[in-house]
Amino acid sequence: MLYYLFKYLNELDFPGAGMFDYISFRAALSIMTSLFIATVFGKKIIYYLQKQQIGEIVRDLGLAGQIEKKGTPTMGGLIILISILVPVLLFAKLENIYIILMIITTVWLGLIGFIDDYIKVFKKDKEGLKGRFKIAGQIGLGLIVGLTLYINDDVVIRERASIYDIGTKTEVVDEGFTNDHTNATAMTKDIKSTKTTIPFFKNNEFDYESLVRFTGEYSSLFAWILFIIVTIFIVTAVSNGANMTDGLDGLATGTSAIVGATLGILAYVSGHLVYASYLNIMYIPLSGELVVYISAFIGATIGFLWYNSYPAQVFMGDTGSLSLGGIIAVLAIIIHKELLIPILCGIFLVENVSVMMQVSWFKYTKKKFGEGRRIFRMAPLHHHYQLKGYPEAKIVTRFWIIGIFLAVITIVTLKIR
Repeated sequence: MLYYLFKYLNELDFPGAGMFDYISFRAALSIMTSLFIATVFGKKIIYYLQKQQIGEIVRDLGLAGQIEKKGTPTMGGLIILISILVPVLLFAKLENIYIILMIITTVWLGLIGFIDDYIKVFKKDKEGLKGRFKIAGQIGLGLIVGLTLYINDDVVIRERASIYDIGTKTEVVDEGFTNDHTNATAMTKDIKSTKTTIPFFKNNEFDYESLVRFTGEYSSLFAWILFIIVTIFIVTAVSNGANMTDGLDGLATGTSAIVGATLGILAYVSGHLVYASYLNIMYIPLSGELVVYISAFIGATIGFLWYNSYPAQVFMGDTGSLSLGGIIAVLAIIIHKELLIPILCGIFLVENVSVMMQVSWFKYTKKKFGEGRRIFRMAPLHHHYQLKGYPEAKIVTRFWIIGIFLAVITIVTLKIR
């Protein structure tokens, strides 16, 4: 909203109002505002949760320090959601289709997580919202995102965008577009496409349409149907992966902050004509505005760590964890980097797979040998290391280090192909 106010003031030649035209300036304001809200108002929210006795219900699983966490306020994901939405509403271009999708994602999954936490806390039901309803909500969001990207005319790409300076000085503004008074031209055309980025290949673009060529003249339509199915799968998988990771103080929060910072870099270069040209990657018009959103996301997660780091004063609950995973998934899909998720979100992936392996092996051995056997001492994987005697803070720190390593690999894929 402030963006539109200062845009109007700029038309009146108000000093300094033109700064709001720059994504980098609004991103800086966004991250500072989200940090302020999470740290200052977060304390008030925690106090309210304590006053209302909205505490964590802890089942004794024999883990070190587990009983001490009983009664710690939960539903702290509200701090994250508020810290994201307020700066975005203040500083982003709200008519931008990608910003609209991210706001819908934040509210949608936040609501599902809130209902789950509400049932656990107030209805005293440890299972919370039934799994089928969670999945239905995640599928619904994936369907909305996929169909919007298919239908909306603003959702286009420019393959290997390049700028040709044909004589005069070319001044490039923050969003990556050239100013009107220059003679620079972009020798490319915006197209609707199901292409996405695939890592480590020289021609690093993969088209979903290549998998359905056999459908002939309907291949484009079937490619979008396939894309929507992939979108639903990714949103569900990453959202649940973040939820699985949220088991130790600061683990999911810190990991999400690292992933968010990486996606911010990818969004910036994908939405910047000059950088997209230099890196020889597809340019995605209007996607640069996502940097304002992801800045709020980074500020919110880091600010929440102020209270969520070991020993945690508040837990995010499903209100936060489902939202974090879904936000990461949808943003990666929007900037055509969803095939980088197995690398970038490797922590979420391993946590998810460890649970699937444990459950599958237990059921198989119980059926075959009459007793269930385990691969890990406990799943998700972070609990396995807890039972091996590793201190909680050490496990979290090492997972963060691995997350940073995976983030660096993800960024490096822009050049190594």
